[in-house]
Amino acid sequence: MTDKTYTGKVVSNKMDKTVVVAVTRHFQHPAYKKTVKKVAKFKAHDAANTCNIGDDVKIIETKPMSKDKRWLVLENLNASQRSSGK
Repeated sequence: MTDKTYTGKVVSNKMDKTVVVAVTRHFQHPAYKKTVKKVAKFKAHDAANTCNIGDDVKIIETKPMSKDKRWLVLENLNASQRSSGK
């Protein structure tokens, strides 16, 4: 069984070792054929507290860590840009 992985944007980092990641997906409505945007928010474990609001991150499904937290930040996709000074 493969774990689910999603890419999303950090919308909150106010909690200790936890970030809220918004994952956006686009799909076509089955009846009206209009493109619909759905946003799902996941709480993800960020052990080092390195993620900031607006960062793009990759998260992976894991065992439950708390009541709401079932995801783990796999990598921060903006970390390489920040370190190179762009």
